[in-house]
Amino acid sequence: MPTDTWVDGVTPEPGVAKPDPILVVDGVTRRFGGLKAVDVEHVEFQRGAITALIGPNGAGKTTFFNLLTGFDRPDAGTWTFDGRRMAGMAAHKVARIGMVRTFQLTKALSRLTVMENMKLGATKQKGESFARALLPPLWRKQERGIEDRAADLLARFKLDNKRDDFAGTLSGGQRKLLEMARALMVQPDIVMLDEPMAGVNPALTQSLLGHVKDLRTQGMSVLFVEHDMDVVRDISDWVVVMAEGKIISEGTPDHIGQDRKVIDAYLGASHDAPTTPEEEQRQLAEAEAALDAETAEREQLQP
Repeated sequence: MPTDTWVDGVTPEPGVAKPDPILVVDGVTRRFGGLKAVDVEHVEFQRGAITALIGPNGAGKTTFFNLLTGFDRPDAGTWTFDGRRMAGMAAHKVARIGMVRTFQLTKALSRLTVMENMKLGATKQKGESFARALLPPLWRKQERGIEDRAADLLARFKLDNKRDDFAGTLSGGQRKLLEMARALMVQPDIVMLDEPMAGVNPALTQSLLGHVKDLRTQGMSVLFVEHDMDVVRDISDWVVVMAEGKIISEGTPDHIGQDRKVIDAYLGASHDAPTTPEEEQRQLAEAEAALDAETAEREQLQP
């Protein structure tokens, strides 16, 4: 598990203030009919940290992502990104100011090449204007710069040999890599990853984990949804836990692993299983004692 000095001064409790938050959320709710899918009173995400967002299926994690990144609208609430109010902002504008996300089901454009997918991720392209598109000298130099940056990212993600292949021919893991690389074309301040390891074969999992850690090294903040607790412990500085739309716990991975609320909500009834040989022996002794008591009681009742 990575360590960072800022966590030492932060109390592990829901809604705790962070020393330098990049994203602050207040009173965000989202209902679907009678179901309140998201009901977040207050949560802050530390700048330059890798924060995991975990919780059982149906906890509201992806809906929360959708709200923060403009893919859905809340019923109430506000949030700020680097001090800027974000509620009501369209998804493409959210990305332009440096807050990008990936999806659990990848969104690669299958009939475009890998390089074309990458170039689409760049912002403020002069050739996007219809009038300027008719005058190549106005955007050709910028286009070469964008392609060079895309080539560097593809090499970093070991996809450079696929640059001219259609994105639809990539494996699931390679599409995850492409989506992460394309997100970096925006040159973001925060990257939000929705289950980046889902459906990825073990050969690529370690590569993806390495790239996520590199984002922090390069000064970016990372917020990711994940179910694999080994992954969470490996790369997270801080963990935020959701259940039934609410934030029920925050803390380091070690703290979260011992929090009874998290064990009850996230791990379910399996937490009653013995975790050590000593605990197993204790549970067996208790079961035998209960069985002996029940047998003795039956014998006393017999005529």
